[in-house]
Amino acid sequence: MTRQVTVLVADPFPIYRGGICRAVRQDSSLRLVAEAESGQAALRDIEAMSPDVAVLGIPLGDFAADRIANAIVRDGFPTRTVLVLTQPDAEGAFSALAQGASACVTRRIEPAALIRCVGAVARGETVLAPELQGGLVREIRRHTSYGRVTLSVREREILRHVAEGRAIPDIARRLHICESTVKSHVANASEKLGASTRAAAVAIAIRTGALD
Repeated sequence: MTRQVTVLVADPFPIYRGGICRAVRQDSSLRLVAEAESGQAALRDIEAMSPDVAVLGIPLGDFAADRIANAIVRDGFPTRTVLVLTQPDAEGAFSALAQGASACVTRRIEPAALIRCVGAVARGETVLAPELQGGLVREIRRHTSYGRVTLSVREREILRHVAEGRAIPDIARRLHICESTVKSHVANASEKLGASTRAAAVAIAIRTGALD
């Protein structure tokens, strides 16, 4: 039997938190392990339970998207984060991805799509809501390039696909290479960029001009 993905849900608004929790409970591949209404409570539960995925309604009190994503990566928790933004905040999404978040979506997302997002993040994929993509590109262009890292042609190509939200198997099919090769290129690029996740690698690569 396939192991269930453990999920923590945190949101300051009970109506939204309850809706996400119901969606998680209705999917047999997921197991809800905790609910929280603040950023501090969420971090305590993540430290205590190490859930596979944390679905976090942002902002969580005084915790902005990038702050909580950074805290999880900084403290070495294995938990991957899905950030549900109140508004399509491209600047917040950019910072959160650079700090290690695995997905940024908005409250417009349908329950079924959110559950698919949780599953994708648990598999190591990166997810970005369509309504955030245009703003994220503008945010990336706004940042000044610095400390350019040299990536290979293939590494740049693969990171561009990751930035467009494509999963490893899809990238492998498109480029006619095996999945392990794709993963190897992503790992090499991430190491060069000093990134701990694929999402962070993409954000850093674009911010520093490494994909140009």
